[in-house]
Amino acid sequence: MTDLHALLATANEAVSKAADIIRSRQPGMLTAKGDRDMASEVDYAVEKALRRFLAAATPQIGFLGEEEGRTAGNSDELLWVLDPVDGTVNFIHGLPIVAVSLGLVAGDHSILGVIDMPLMDRRYAAADGLGATLDGQSIRGSKCARLSDALVAIGDYAVGEAATQKNVQRLALTALLAANVQRIRMLGTAATDLAWVAEGILDASVMFTNKPWDTSAGVLIAREAGVQVLDIDGSQHTFNANGTVSVAKPLAAELLDLIHEASEYKQ
Repeated sequence: MTDLHALLATANEAVSKAADIIRSRQPGMLTAKGDRDMASEVDYAVEKALRRFLAAATPQIGFLGEEEGRTAGNSDELLWVLDPVDGTVNFIHGLPIVAVSLGLVAGDHSILGVIDMPLMDRRYAAADGLGATLDGQSIRGSKCARLSDALVAIGDYAVGEAATQKNVQRLALTALLAANVQRIRMLGTAATDLAWVAEGILDASVMFTNKPWDTSAGVLIAREAGVQVLDIDGSQHTFNANGTVSVAKPLAAELLDLIHEASEYKQ
């Protein structure tokens, strides 16, 4: 039987190590990963440190990191999933909206997550059935009931191969949201979007992508805070989902209608 309390303590210790590295170092040399996409020296330093720590602390659990991929544990049942610096572009520009995201996945679903915003001193955590917290205090998502009152975050526009085609739907949704919600925000970090929906700062967030290192921790934190978390088509979100929608439950149907309308747009 998985001891979620013990694993949550391990995850918190790991993320504290990551936060210390981010607070104490400059981004350093950048490594290009694609068109306008890069990793900093700190991304690699954090991932290496947590990979070592978690391999020693929980050798039975595999590890998936954004920068250096997957390593197997002694069992195929559980997987740590890490984004060492979610918001690298923010980080290298000095924008303090940066997060460490560490999730624990069992099969196709997240069962534990810790997100730390080291430059803003905020720590979000949750485990399956144990609720969600900010700095140890319980949090719940927004109760916003009207889309016209909602503050909604959207994920970054696509870059790289086929970006123009991918951005047709993103831009269409931006236009539809602009006409229907109170305000739109693009924060540049998926983990922060999910954590802030969990906290109720944001009323919803929409991403046309689902990179597990970006979302595994935040999806669980949002769900434990009472937020609805869905795939882009409205089905339940899983590790292999195509997109990520987190939304206050009263807004879900109307927001999904706008997402569906945007998906009808073609280049």
